[in-house]
Amino acid sequence: MSAVSDTARAVRPAGGIRSSVRDSLVVAKRNLIRMTRIPEMVLFGLIQPVMFVVLFTYVFGGSIKVGGSLSTQDYREFLMGGIFAQTVTFATAGAGAGIADDMHKGLIDRFRSLPMARGAVLTGRTLADLVQTALTLLVLALVALLVGWRTDENFAKILAGFGLLLLLGYAFSWIGALIGLSVRTPEAATSGGLIWLFPLTFISNAFVDSNNLPTFFRHIAEWNPFSTTVQACRELFGNLPPGFQTPDAWPMRHPVLASVLWSVLILLVFRTLAVRKYRSATA
Repeated sequence: MSAVSDTARAVRPAGGIRSSVRDSLVVAKRNLIRMTRIPEMVLFGLIQPVMFVVLFTYVFGGSIKVGGSLSTQDYREFLMGGIFAQTVTFATAGAGAGIADDMHKGLIDRFRSLPMARGAVLTGRTLADLVQTALTLLVLALVALLVGWRTDENFAKILAGFGLLLLLGYAFSWIGALIGLSVRTPEAATSGGLIWLFPLTFISNAFVDSNNLPTFFRHIAEWNPFSTTVQACRELFGNLPPGFQTPDAWPMRHPVLASVLWSVLILLVFRTLAVRKYRSATA
């Protein structure tokens, strides 16, 4: 009896924040190594945002009025905040599909049998996705510079803008985690991760001036958490076009603060729901 008790204590997960952080980093390392062995995962994740940059810049540039300007350069700079934000939020589908794939293959069950913190599996996965998102943003910024995007603010503000993008992306990855735990197949997770993102990103200020939207959609766009990050990036990058009229809605007047509040709220709510779902799914 004593030997059984000693064995149980030996395999019981160590408590405390330090143990949880260590376990999360181990899982994150495992997922990053997996990404390097399947480079097409990263490559395909880069193709779509690059296509959006090129298509919107050269097809719609000069045809969409922003702030009373039809200048291609003004629209190019106006556009990039929206493309950056769309890129980090669309990573949600990949995060959900990855977790659903792990569930489908039984990998989550194997993790469950190990002496590790329960939340570490999801935290490690989302941290690995954050690293991939950061790499994607870096490549996308280089492509944007090649097509003529420029910033008019200091380096600290530019870094702050990318920091807000990564915070938004990390928060949304927890939505993907919850979706991945709630469906039966990776294909369903991909579909479930994208279907709600299209209205979220297009009923916003990402590609057009929200002042030009119909009243009903304008109010939605102005309080959209996605729009607040886009507006914050444009201010921090110095990409607001000449003559642009900032909407009167509070999130548009204080976009940096609103972006942080929205992202933290989404992170707290969906991390709690995802961890609870994970525990019930593996119970």
